[in-house]
Amino acid sequence: MFLALRELAFARTRFGLMGAVVALISVLMVLLSGLSSGLVVDGVSGLQRSPLDAVAFEVGTKTDSAFTRSVVTSDQRDAWAARDDFADAELLGTAIVNAKNDDGTPVDLTLFGVEPGGFVEPATGEGRALAAEREVVLSVSAQDEGVELGDVLTIDRVGTELEVVGFTTDQRTFGHVDIGFLHLRTWQEIHSSTVPGQQATAEAYDAASVVALRGVDGRLPDLAAGDAAAGTTARTITEAYDSSPGYTAEITTMQLIQGFLYAISALVVGAFFTLWTVQRTRELAVMRAMGASTRFLLGDGLAQAAILLVVSVGVGLAVGLGLGSLLVGTGMPFALESGPITTGALLLLGLGLFGAAVATVRIARVDPVTALGENR
Repeated sequence: MFLALRELAFARTRFGLMGAVVALISVLMVLLSGLSSGLVVDGVSGLQRSPLDAVAFEVGTKTDSAFTRSVVTSDQRDAWAARDDFADAELLGTAIVNAKNDDGTPVDLTLFGVEPGGFVEPATGEGRALAAEREVVLSVSAQDEGVELGDVLTIDRVGTELEVVGFTTDQRTFGHVDIGFLHLRTWQEIHSSTVPGQQATAEAYDAASVVALRGVDGRLPDLAAGDAAAGTTARTITEAYDSSPGYTAEITTMQLIQGFLYAISALVVGAFFTLWTVQRTRELAVMRAMGASTRFLLGDGLAQAAILLVVSVGVGLAVGLGLGSLLVGTGMPFALESGPITTGALLLLGLGLFGAAVATVRIARVDPVTALGENR
């Protein structure tokens, strides 16, 4: 540690510049993690925050946007409900629609048709729960769009009017659109384009998008056996995230960017310590000639890298969290979550140490004779 600390103090300008680069990478890591988490929350928080263990789709439905393409029936719901390893099985309808408020302001919504009093129906923070048809409970984030209790939203094309009677306790969005929870029967009429005042067909009142499933005591039941009995294709709720609009493309893109960021971090740190090791080859050779072991020199070099990385990543995290806190609540899909940020910081530290370790391997090849001027 003595040599490492002396060099850090002596070459503080070089190490300061390198530390600034690592700190900037850490800031970018925090912002990318926040954006990635924000996209997940904005895309599938309606699924994340619902007590669902799995959902069953129509057989053959493509994974992409399966929620809006799938059609299941009450018979399939009953087949799932008859199984002993399921506590609940309910029809759930999903549809992305355009609506207008009383003053003509456009409002984009994802309608979730739920069975009245069922486990999928969310808790209401402001206002009240659903009590009748033609009522809707919106995500609390819809208030940012100017929607208030008592407003009447008119669905485009069919002209169905929905009275806003409540807001959820937390954000519920799907496909980056606020969710409106309404009675399943009303959703079935909208989905079948039934004009208000008329009755939909019997087939329309028997259909929904998926079967929402919940296991007994939180345990995931045998989905394959249930699919065989009901004629559906079930996926766990986390697997079903891929079936929301644009989820896979967005998350894959963010993961690719983060992967390149981590690779760049390892390369930058490794390149810096490679050059630094080359520049101090003679000093290291002198220490070898004085009896310093390869293990000692390697440990000293890695300790130097660890000090630089810990300090730089720490500063970068502080700056990144400060900038990120300014972005929360601005309308940008951004969320600071400790898990992804901690994982990213550990990856930066680990990959940086790996790059430094590869660079300091050169120390093992330093010839003590070099210190005696053998090559002059």
